[in-house]
Amino acid sequence: MSASIAAPRFRVTQLVRWVTPTALILLFVIFAVASPTFRTPGNLLHILVNNFTLPAIVALGMTLVVSAGGIDLSVGTSADIAAMVAVTLMSLGHGLALSLAVGLGGALMVGVVDAALITVLGISPFLATLGVLFVGESVQQLATNGGTPIYLVSNFPAAGLDALAHGTALGVPAPLWIVLAAVIVVQVLLGRTPFGRHVRAIGAAPQVARYSGLPVRRATWLVYLLSALLCGVSGLLLAATVKSYVPLSGNAFLLDAIGAVFVGTTISREAKPNVLGTLIGVFLFGMLHNGLLLIGWNFYWQQVAIGLLVFAVLGASFATRRLQAAD
Repeated sequence: MSASIAAPRFRVTQLVRWVTPTALILLFVIFAVASPTFRTPGNLLHILVNNFTLPAIVALGMTLVVSAGGIDLSVGTSADIAAMVAVTLMSLGHGLALSLAVGLGGALMVGVVDAALITVLGISPFLATLGVLFVGESVQQLATNGGTPIYLVSNFPAAGLDALAHGTALGVPAPLWIVLAAVIVVQVLLGRTPFGRHVRAIGAAPQVARYSGLPVRRATWLVYLLSALLCGVSGLLLAATVKSYVPLSGNAFLLDAIGAVFVGTTISREAKPNVLGTLIGVFLFGMLHNGLLLIGWNFYWQQVAIGLLVFAVLGASFATRRLQAAD
């Protein structure tokens, strides 16, 4: 192929890699014009705190799992179990620190079950985590008499809980600091450690990684435990925000987390999960939810719009890869 033909094609493939950031900018402009409320500082802060933080933490856990070639359909279960355990303990009069710690322990148990099913019994990640999702839903319904919310008692000392959900540090809401900490941890793990290199190698070629002597089982255990832990943090933040536990509420994070991770792969030259791409995907979905609500679209049409957006972004990325392969 001559240089005159290859060069334009190369420029096209480079441009299409920016389809997700471009979609983000275009949607921002559209919503800013369609609804003056959208572009106000208060609403933009609302998107960051209420539409971005909790899904971002869950999606970071999903990024780890997908990087290792897996999937975690039980992210909502991890979040819900953490919230259920913590709120139940607090409602019984136990201290905040103990309740939160035991709640995170409950989330970790979900990760233990996921990892054991996959590494010990050899069940595929999809089926293993799907089974845990179903069992987790049943456990929550049984524990709450069919799905009755658990509210904190009125005399619970809520100062620490309020600080976790609504406090600020240096003028920045506390949940955003928690997201920043999660971003740093996941980015360092994936990009700066042998564990991260093993995870990416396993995700790219699991059989080759196994025959090469890489610690496939250990890495699998760690990614599912870390995913469960991050989801548990998100569940605790949700419980702190509403001062209650609502059964099955964590399942709302699942589809957005999966979508954000795979939409985020479009900004990677190798089409791999990455922290920056995941964050862009989460913010894109959060902005779409908020903007469509402000212009009057109901929840069901919002889901249609998100589905179409995912199809458009991933379709453009797929076309780009095909174009690159043809070079």
